[in-house]
Amino acid sequence: MTLIHSTAIVDPQAELDPTVSVGPYAVIGPHVRIGAGSTIGAHCVIEGRTTIGRDNRIFQFASLGAVPQDKKYAGEPTELVIGDRNTIREFCTFNIGVPGAGGVTRVGNDNWIMAYTHIAHDCRVDDHTTLANNTTLAGHVHLADWVTVGGLTGIHQFVSVGAHAMLGFASAVTQDVPPFMLVDGNPLAVRGFNLVGLRRREFSPARIAAVKQMHRLLYRQGKTLDEARAAIKALAAEVPESAPDVAMMSEFLAGATRGIAR
Repeated sequence: MTLIHSTAIVDPQAELDPTVSVGPYAVIGPHVRIGAGSTIGAHCVIEGRTTIGRDNRIFQFASLGAVPQDKKYAGEPTELVIGDRNTIREFCTFNIGVPGAGGVTRVGNDNWIMAYTHIAHDCRVDDHTTLANNTTLAGHVHLADWVTVGGLTGIHQFVSVGAHAMLGFASAVTQDVPPFMLVDGNPLAVRGFNLVGLRRREFSPARIAAVKQMHRLLYRQGKTLDEARAAIKALAAEVPESAPDVAMMSEFLAGATRGIAR
């Protein structure tokens, strides 16, 4: 039994594992590769140099691999790369990259991406993220592991959001968001840290206490950013179990290019 609906248009040059399911009226272009167990819903359009991994579920009307919404793009062979076990809901739009910035838009593994989400050129979405309806990522945005984004939230180009951060509903994110923080609003404000998320991921009490202290150092004690960074680094010696979390925070703060949400 064929898994490709008779009304689907699949270019003969496309590379689909025999276990890939393609729904009615879907269109799949010549440079597309799709891994085992993935399902493509009705009326999806997958084009460009797009590589999709295993066991993804792509719902109807998604548009993946279209050219970027960037006036400088002139048809260069850039890419969209999607990993494994992602859920991509209705009307999502993911674009390929542009030259000069790596030329690749990347989505990792085990992400839950809800309807009408837009992921622009050269974005990088890591693993285990949740992007609620109408999340909009401008070009070059980076979302680290376990980030949660509330619906109707817009993220400015080149913004980075650290691991385990949570962005609330209808937020305007114009600055980098450090790991673990809970932010929302327009203008954006830090409301606390993502305690519920950390508990769900089985962070130990010691690690949670260290994250709480990092939040205090950054936002509650009137320190300059340099003073807060120095105090955060010292936490690794005080709470050895938190050393990886402290290192992640320190690396993020050192690399922030747009200033951090404060």
